[in-house]
Amino acid sequence: MIKLENVSKRYGTFTAVDNLSLTIPAGGIFAFLGVNGAGKTTTIRMMTGILRPSSGVVSVGGFDIVQQPLEAKSLIGYVPDRPHLYSKLTGREFLYFICDLYRMDPSRAERKIDEVLEEYSLRQWQDELIDSYSHGMKQRLAACAALVHEPRVLVFDEPMVGLDPHGAKHLKEALKRYARQGMTVFLSTHTLNVAEELADHLAIIHRGSLLAMGTLEDIRAKTGHHGDEDLEAMFLELTLAAAEH
Repeated sequence: MIKLENVSKRYGTFTAVDNLSLTIPAGGIFAFLGVNGAGKTTTIRMMTGILRPSSGVVSVGGFDIVQQPLEAKSLIGYVPDRPHLYSKLTGREFLYFICDLYRMDPSRAERKIDEVLEEYSLRQWQDELIDSYSHGMKQRLAACAALVHEPRVLVFDEPMVGLDPHGAKHLKEALKRYARQGMTVFLSTHTLNVAEELADHLAIIHRGSLLAMGTLEDIRAKTGHHGDEDLEAMFLELTLAAAEH
């Protein structure tokens, strides 16, 4: 569903992402891990068409994100780590705006807006200005905006930021449900226990380069660990070793 082929992003002499290749099948949850500055958000911005790769090809659902941006982006729902919301709109008005961007039929838009607001417990605040929302409510509204057009791919950058324990539990259950229904869920997170709990496959990058990719068992095999060694220990081992080179 998502394919990166030898993708790089350079800013002058600095290389943020270096010859990165990923193949992510349809369905399931894929966790993208790395320390601060590893290149995670840059990669996501190339995947979603916000940044143009310096080299390489990014495709979503078989569509080249550079050559066929409208087709590729129509398949994606994206929640950035710091969502931009129009604070002087109400929650419902903002979702109408998103539906218009995706040229959704008005009757379908009404139905989907009702569904996502209900799912994320925002119905009672739908007619309040976003300016009055708490941080967690804004995060939930951003998830609604990403889901309202029924994307085949959901890209979530740091999904648990700002959520209280109830909100985090609800989101984790929702992500697992979306994956069971066939959606491809791509998570970038610092919260390793969340990645360990949710992800079917993982990738770890460091300084823009891929260190490891596969299932948790694949990562254990790569690091020589066995049994129930947790992801945190393996992540630290791989990234510390990479930092020494």
